[in-house]
Amino acid sequence: MTTYHFVAASEPFLTVEEPLEEVLRERVRNYGEKGKAIDFWLVRRPAFLEAPALAAASASVPRPAAAVVSTDEKFITFLKLRLEFVLVGQFESPSEAIPDPLASLS
Repeated sequence: MTTYHFVAASEPFLTVEEPLEEVLRERVRNYGEKGKAIDFWLVRRPAFLEAPALAAASASVPRPAAAVVSTDEKFITFLKLRLEFVLVGQFESPSEAIPDPLASLS
């Protein structure tokens, strides 16, 4: 099982109002220079927010939602500080309650 950390907000907020694309592009460039594998993903309409374990917390996130999911907790903390109005959380997956959050990306 993998621990995933995330920031979630409304899709328009993350993809239009905030300069998230610029932040992610810079991070991809930086990882490329260091030869590091990508450990973060932009997930549009993340199903994991509907899981019973996250439903109460995620109820405050306007729909349609989007999330940046990562295995790097420090990166998610950075995004929280950079973006401010986002939900931050974590979950273990794959599990019975939360299937692989990246399955829809392939």
